Amino acid sequence: MTLQTTIAAPFRHTRKKGMRKNELVYFYALDRKWMSSDQATSLLKRAEEDGLLKLDNGVYTVLFDPATITIPIGFKPSSAIFTRDDPMQELISQIAKARGVQETEIVAEMNKIIKEQFDGNLLPPAALVLMAKKYGVSFTQYLDPFREIMKKGG
Repeated sequence: MTLQTTIAAPFRHTRKKGMRKNELVYFYALDRKWMSSDQATSLLKRAEEDGLLKLDNGVYTVLFDPATITIPIGFKPSSAIFTRDDPMQELISQIAKARGVQETEIVAEMNKIIKEQFDGNLLPPAALVLMAKKYGVSFTQYLDPFREIMKKGG
């Protein structure tokens, strides 16, 4: 959520639908002093990879509605926006939240599916996708990271 808030901030502040890279770097690094210019460039790349921004003809546009994001007074992003979260843990959390149960129950159910329904021949990311479908939780944003995990065999 903090990444999305950080990305929405300059678009909300300027009320623009599209901004050039230098405008965004200026906003993050010089205007708000939230990060260095290099970190701002890294942030834009990550946001593009995560499907939050789209770069077209040198102009970044937001792929979500920034008006739906609340930016608290005095907001300053933490350094967590520069680290990638574990996609499996994120999906486990989302399924647990949707079901109103502890994450440990989701992990136990995942392990049960792997062991009992697939005789241990299913990788955890695939089991999580099955569970997400079963409980109506969106999982498509995790498919690419899961494919990478599965290619590595873990």
